[in-house]
Amino acid sequence: MFAHKSADQSGGASPATVMPPEWAPHERTWMAFPPANDTFGRPGSDTLERARRAWATVARTIARHEPVTVAVAPEDAEAARALLGGGIETAVMPLDDAWMRDIGLTFVHGPGGEVWGVDWVFNGWGAQGWAAWESDRLVGGRMAELAGVRRMPSTLVNEGGGFHVDGSGTVLLTETVQLDPGRNPDLGKAEVEAEIHARLGTAHAVWLPRGLTRDYDEFGTRGHVDIVAAFTEAGTVLLHRQHDPRHPDHQVTRGLREVLEQAVGAEGEPLRIVDVPAPEQIRDEDGEFVDWSYINHYVANGVVVLCAFDDPQDEVAAGILAEAYPGRRIELVDARDIFLFGGGIHCITQQQPAPRAQWRTL
Repeated sequence: MFAHKSADQSGGASPATVMPPEWAPHERTWMAFPPANDTFGRPGSDTLERARRAWATVARTIARHEPVTVAVAPEDAEAARALLGGGIETAVMPLDDAWMRDIGLTFVHGPGGEVWGVDWVFNGWGAQGWAAWESDRLVGGRMAELAGVRRMPSTLVNEGGGFHVDGSGTVLLTETVQLDPGRNPDLGKAEVEAEIHARLGTAHAVWLPRGLTRDYDEFGTRGHVDIVAAFTEAGTVLLHRQHDPRHPDHQVTRGLREVLEQAVGAEGEPLRIVDVPAPEQIRDEDGEFVDWSYINHYVANGVVVLCAFDDPQDEVAAGILAEAYPGRRIELVDARDIFLFGGGIHCITQQQPAPRAQWRTL
């Protein structure tokens, strides 16, 4: 299935590239199989098994709609095949973690509509003390080889969960991510935007001041946008809304809405904002506030894979997303064992768009 070739273009000016929106036709989805580490637990632990089952369930759900390739550490190849089952390809490579949205390529279209891959610098979400990235920083290059796409290295420290595009020239960013001293200490907004626009083909950035509260805990990303706001196929911006005043995100999400209400898109048009209520449950079994969010969903060919939490708001969110992605099936997948480790369904997936020439056939 793979082309087993790569063009690593690391010098000279880059031709114009454009990142298609996530709802554009996909060639495949990329994921990574959770390795044993300090996040998931050690071999044989209950936590590692829970993580692997949760990741595998998402992979099998997506595989009913489009091809899925899962990166797997060499020592985990047999365990991965047993859980993933037939029909899902695996790609053996060293891994530190399993958040493919952040460690993998960001796929874009080149000038002729062919698929290329932007390879951001990955440094463990801002060189956090608990993170390891010796292997993960090389995942993008390995993906480019396997997929047979041109690799475009970037000097910007960035992760796929830290931005979201609408396909019409606008990108959502977060000040505490791209401007994080642990990521890009010498860059201001103008420098960040210049690199983002050059790689993604966007022309206008909407900056959120921060992300959700739990994302600033020790093991957070310091404000990834993909858990709080997302553009949709219907031309709206979905925004996480915490209605419970006991939760610290009650004020956070109202502040974010004020920012988006004052923002415009690339053509100067006001953003159309749709609030998506947070689950009713606000604390986990340890009494900590949860950051469970329906914004962290994944759009694949003909389907939206939506985080579920065995919560009354699951069906409410499904109805909202059905309107946001007309004509797509909404599939709810329990994401509690993904959020337990620090992310959601969007965080563990990465779309590879089809070449533009194939769009009409998909």
